[in-house]
Amino acid sequence: MYPEIMVIPMREELMRAGIEETKTADEVDSALARPGTTMLVVNSICGCAAGKMRPGVRLALANATSQPDHKITVFAGQDREATDRARGYFDGNPPTSPAIAILRDGKLVYLMQRFVIEQATAQQIAGELVRAFDEHCAKATA
Repeated sequence: MYPEIMVIPMREELMRAGIEETKTADEVDSALARPGTTMLVVNSICGCAAGKMRPGVRLALANATSQPDHKITVFAGQDREATDRARGYFDGNPPTSPAIAILRDGKLVYLMQRFVIEQATAQQIAGELVRAFDEHCAKATA
């Protein structure tokens, strides 16, 4: 684990984008028990999180017409209990960090793992997230 002072800016980058930080397993469970869609971001100290994932998430949220009802984050390598619990919702997919998931009523409907993030630019990640938001988070119209 890194000293907390080192990760504060990485935590705050997502919180400034309107993403709620969850630091315990109970906070993760409570957040994912809310009805509707939730984007869950597994944050990380790694370079691909800093240069690609966090900027991509921010771009997507700034440019998407459809958005998840809720947005939460856990920090891998720092908040282990919360991260382990969050990954427990990923339906047997191997744990990676960073990662971005969309859950509907607590059930996984979309997962972008590290191997995708590593090979994409922030703009490509944002574009893919906007597409996923449109597919999984758009509100039904009458």
